[in-house]
Amino acid sequence: MLGTLVNVAAIVVGSAVGAFLKMGIPERYKSTIMQGLSLSVMIIGLSNALKYNNLLLVIVSLVIGGIIGEAIGIEYLLNKLGDIVHSKMSNGSNSSVSKGFVTASLIFCVGAMAIVGALKDGLEGDHSILYAKSMLDGIASIVFASTFGIGVLFSSVTVFIYQGFITLMASFLKDLLINPIIADMSAIGGVLIVGISLNMLDIKNIKVGNLLPAIFVPVVYQLIKLIFHL
Repeated sequence: MLGTLVNVAAIVVGSAVGAFLKMGIPERYKSTIMQGLSLSVMIIGLSNALKYNNLLLVIVSLVIGGIIGEAIGIEYLLNKLGDIVHSKMSNGSNSSVSKGFVTASLIFCVGAMAIVGALKDGLEGDHSILYAKSMLDGIASIVFASTFGIGVLFSSVTVFIYQGFITLMASFLKDLLINPIIADMSAIGGVLIVGISLNMLDIKNIKVGNLLPAIFVPVVYQLIKLIFHL
């Protein structure tokens, strides 16, 4: 869990710095910075998405995951939680606290580094990937918070719960988490990151939150293969 704790601390510090800088950055600069960051997020997502092992499994996982996520209403729950943060922090003003919380939570959680880093943390006690992710998330949180505000800071709670859960479960699922399955989980995360970038650019409103269960479908697939000796 050490890697996740360092990651959380980096987001908190970066968000605090970004929220402070927000006051002195003109709106036109914020818009241009966010567009550049959105395009960078898209490149990261594409690079991860193309490193799949089984393309059919990635597609099926997105379909199944979307059905599960829609049934649970994950996107709705995330936005509801973001609205609660908004109401507590914005004092009734028209701020982007909720959007910052949801966007940052998704970006920091669904990437390949979050998945693989948390797995290595749990399986091998190797924190190196999460340390590297901490540096990237810290810098990204400065940029996000300078645009969206303090809502980005609360994404650290989401990161703690999500990566902490994967780390804790990794030791129980080590027989299922073979390299091809991890590759497909990372590829699905990459697809979701592309969806986030499209949302950030206001090109299309994709319910990325409802697709989150897709990341874990390959683990179930591997479990079924082992049970039925496929």
